[in-house]
Amino acid sequence: MMHFADDKVNLKREDAKEYREQVNRLRDRLEQYLKEHPDFSLRKMLLSGSLAKGTALKSIGDIDVAVYISIVDAPADMGKFLSWLAARLREAFPNFKPEQVVENPSTLTVSFTGTGLRVDVVPILYEGDPDWKGYLVSKHTGERVLTSIPMHLEFIRRRKTANENHLAQIVRLLKYWTRYQKTQNPDFRFKSFMIELLVAYLADRGLKLDDYPEALAEIFAYIATDAFRSEIVFKDHYNPALCAECSDPIRIWDPVNHKNNTARQYTSAQKDAIIDAALEAGDAIDTALRAPTKADTLRHWRRVFGPTFDA
Repeated sequence: MMHFADDKVNLKREDAKEYREQVNRLRDRLEQYLKEHPDFSLRKMLLSGSLAKGTALKSIGDIDVAVYISIVDAPADMGKFLSWLAARLREAFPNFKPEQVVENPSTLTVSFTGTGLRVDVVPILYEGDPDWKGYLVSKHTGERVLTSIPMHLEFIRRRKTANENHLAQIVRLLKYWTRYQKTQNPDFRFKSFMIELLVAYLADRGLKLDDYPEALAEIFAYIATDAFRSEIVFKDHYNPALCAECSDPIRIWDPVNHKNNTARQYTSAQKDAIIDAALEAGDAIDTALRAPTKADTLRHWRRVFGPTFDA
């Protein structure tokens, strides 16, 4: 399993280090600009997403970087927001060439000329909260959702410390499984944040993560048997009783915002697809663990991770 993880699943440590250093240099340049222009609209830049959490896959796509923006300066018209933000980035980083800051329909991308690394800029509207809570603006609905990148990172860091390297590895394996599912069913959805919270929830309740085949089997069995009837909620930053009752097919609550069901966009059909895939994966792992030959073992593991799996 570890040979497969190191060869096919995990982002190489030296690559992760290089990517983080590039983003940190960008952050440091913004902080220097802020010292010279203390009233500038962009207040902070933080690495976020899977690279910050240590759960990135080898075939990492764009890297997420959160940019905190003074809410009083940001234009109220979201149709003009990305152009305004692009102008602020070019102002803070005058060495950027025009093609390095690209406006997409709902996002902004910054690219590095040397490595070709692409950074997705995640804007957060900021009102001065000391815990760096601010508002993400949903690209689907325009709704503002309260979040805190530092609090999310600390939430995951605490669980990673309690489970050594195992929590991050299990998350990466599940994300790889999800990616394979999408090759079989383009409509399959199971976003990374939901996977992280599911694994954290089960680890908090005593699931041992150090035996990867057994841990994966237990996680798939939980999905198949519970079928998302139970809500997943944490008490790190609020009383779980504050979470509102709702009829969403999946309820996985944001650990820093009791009003945000991270799965609120998921339909019953999408829930059922995750359950069905988990049933199939759990059956494949159980059969693989009892298989009489290496060839049989590989055949069943490839039902989980695809034809590239090699123990």
